[in-house]
Amino acid sequence: MLNEINHLKETIKNSVAEKVGDVELFRNNFLAKKSVIGELFEKFKTIQGDEKREIGKELNILRQTAEEKYEEFKEKYASNKSEVNTYDKSLPTNAYEMGSLHPITVVKNEIIEIFEKIGFSIANGPEIEDDWHNFTSLNFPENHPARDMQDTFFVNKEPFGNFALRTHTSSVQIRLMESEKPPIRALMPGRVYRNEAVSSRSNCFFHQIEGLYINESVSFADLKQTLYYFVSQFFGEREIRFRPSYFPFTEPSAEMDIFLGTETEQDYRLTKGTGWLEILGCGMVDPNVLINCNIDPEKYSGFAFGMGVDRIAMLKYGIKDIRQMFENDLRFLKQF
Repeated sequence: MLNEINHLKETIKNSVAEKVGDVELFRNNFLAKKSVIGELFEKFKTIQGDEKREIGKELNILRQTAEEKYEEFKEKYASNKSEVNTYDKSLPTNAYEMGSLHPITVVKNEIIEIFEKIGFSIANGPEIEDDWHNFTSLNFPENHPARDMQDTFFVNKEPFGNFALRTHTSSVQIRLMESEKPPIRALMPGRVYRNEAVSSRSNCFFHQIEGLYINESVSFADLKQTLYYFVSQFFGEREIRFRPSYFPFTEPSAEMDIFLGTETEQDYRLTKGTGWLEILGCGMVDPNVLINCNIDPEKYSGFAFGMGVDRIAMLKYGIKDIRQMFENDLRFLKQF
């Protein structure tokens, strides 16, 4: 064993570290637990008799020699941090690309930002709703077509009653009016579901943003000025018209159109040749809805409006098929 120890001493003294990786290699060969010196210490445990003292002394000298050499190597490369850094510059760079916001998210955030500037807050609610919040409290009669299986995705929750995937975010308006006292000024963004045929212009789920303002002496003129402001901020100066319409939860009700014209093939197709494109529905909150939420219709009035974010995104970016926005095709999404 003494001959082996002496041989290792010479090997260690003559060792050279030509690069930073050689320093760690030296440590593994001579100072690690399973190195050659470590193995000699394991053999040393089996030695008996007088020679154990001499061999033990030489083993300790051997280990000390290796430790001094290791420290020498470390000091040599400590002054050059670029060499000490074990990062391999030949490795490829990070192949992951930064993502971007979905076009629907971009449009939704822009709409929210516009209304936040005039005092609207954000309210959220569940996507699975009970009959009261989705239909009854909003003045839907028992025989209304929206209550049919052909129009709504119902969820069987017996014995707890009828539940459905919400068909509009108006249900969040009801929850807000039930929990807060006027004045109320809020937006309700979210995903809604309707049992419709999927086509280039419609889907069985889409995104809505609804707005609600309840206070004393709120008029239809307040509604119109609010929506004029939104259109001017989002679309720029556009010709606008209000058409009479019907919604169970507003009276009077209207739909709002903006004029695109028919000069381009896309505008002609989007407006079905009329030049006008509907962008939202609106109206004054029906007094029965206020009563259902324990709000006095003699003291308070209000307006509500709702718009489809997906359709506005199609209009903003010139998207011809709504289905493209939900196929997760990076070739499409990278355009935004």
